[in-house]
Amino acid sequence: MFQQLISIDNLKFDEKGLIPVIVQDHQSGQVLMMAYMNKEALMRTLSSGEAHYWSRSRQTLWHKGETSGNYQHLIAMQVDCDLDCLLMQVKTDGPACHTGHQSCFYRPFPMQIDSENNGAKDEHR
Repeated sequence: MFQQLISIDNLKFDEKGLIPVIVQDHQSGQVLMMAYMNKEALMRTLSSGEAHYWSRSRQTLWHKGETSGNYQHLIAMQVDCDLDCLLMQVKTDGPACHTGHQSCFYRPFPMQIDSENNGAKDEHR
């Protein structure tokens, strides 16, 4: 099957100039986090081999691990079929989540709907 080469200019950044990035452990396949990149963060990631993101709350570039020491080293990157989301496989120097958890996805979400409160039931209370 023919594989088309993709450039940064082919990517579909949103109206704020951002593209979502799903970050995955390259060995286990565990999803570690989801973040956003702008073109500059993507270019810095590709040139340095370490993850850089755009912080929407701080409105600035963010070099993952710069303050925590928990760097993410780029192993591979794919783009989805619509060219509007990246999947990045990384080798980590520590936990991905600022809470100290290996993954930001450590909270279970209830699988039942509470029709009285128009939301999900929390069976862990």
